[in-house]
Amino acid sequence: MTLLTTTSELNQACARFETSRYVTIDTEFLREKTFWPQLCLVQIAMPDFEVLIDPLAENIDLSALFEILKNQNIIKVMHGCRQDIEIFHKEAGIIPTPLMDTQVMAMVCGYGDSISYEALVKRIPQGTIDKGSRFTDWSRRPLNDDQLTYALADVTYLRDIFENLENELATTGRLEWLSEEMDILTNPETYNQSPEIAWKRLKFQDKRPHIMGVIIELAKWREIQAQTRDVPRNRILKDDAIREIALQNPKKPEDFDRMRSVPRGFIASRNAEGLMAAVEAGRQLTKSELPPPPAVVDNRPGIGPLMDLLKVLLKFCCEENQVAPKLIANVADLERIASDENPQVKCMEGWRKEVFGGAAMDLKNGKLALASEDDKIVIIRRD
Repeated sequence: MTLLTTTSELNQACARFETSRYVTIDTEFLREKTFWPQLCLVQIAMPDFEVLIDPLAENIDLSALFEILKNQNIIKVMHGCRQDIEIFHKEAGIIPTPLMDTQVMAMVCGYGDSISYEALVKRIPQGTIDKGSRFTDWSRRPLNDDQLTYALADVTYLRDIFENLENELATTGRLEWLSEEMDILTNPETYNQSPEIAWKRLKFQDKRPHIMGVIIELAKWREIQAQTRDVPRNRILKDDAIREIALQNPKKPEDFDRMRSVPRGFIASRNAEGLMAAVEAGRQLTKSELPPPPAVVDNRPGIGPLMDLLKVLLKFCCEENQVAPKLIANVADLERIASDENPQVKCMEGWRKEVFGGAAMDLKNGKLALASEDDKIVIIRRD
């Protein structure tokens, strides 16, 4: 194991990485008590060479590493990499490209929804990862050998995993199936932390303008507070509190103390005045300043059973084609298919339509039926 702590050592290692077709990368970071992640360790490997980089080492310059991440001749291979990319985007304003996420690759190859790195290690290189260092405080120094070994395994096994999955995708002709997911991961908008769009991260919206306006302004206020003070969003205000405040429509700060999701004594804190101002600002938003209301799903009689049939069909199609259902459609997509004559969902386009979308519409329109034969689901065409 090599832990690089100087700029000179890092530059020498990166000169070697420049010769490789691909590099595997992972990071260790802390963010339990902060809004912004603190980068504590970078692991990077190529065939027959691997190192660990200490970004907390005094006076170390990571420019050479960032050049590797930007190099268009080197594929950057990661697993479940959204948070890792978020860190690089925050630290250097870059997004590693070209990019391959082995979690997505595995989903396309039929290894299941969002398979873990540990599970892939067991199934492809048939290795094991020692969990003893999983809860390490990566900001503490020095790191011991067990911790460094654990961290390095996140990129050494990844080499075999990537090469096996890449070969499998090339054999099946599915490399292009990755493009949409990789486009999302490499889109700077994915990592946009602007308070103006903080409401989009909430799992709820409301079609009533006076309520939606308050939700938007509360989310914006919380985001500004969290970023400025560098604390997690929920330390400022939980999602449930945003929803309750918007629905309860408080008229004065004292009203907050009568809400279940708002901590007692909140009105005495430094947040009460700003929170009340956000509520007032939300009430002032006009319809033209609000996003379009969420689409309403038609819950007419029969939609529920049809949804159940679509779920069975989705699972069947995905097993037949050895692809993870999460890549094809989610529950909201199925609701839209069940309720709309012309559903505008991603599974009605391209390869997803070939795998599932076309069959889903045939099922809805009575051209396809599901049956059981020899304890298995079979499709019956009703032309």
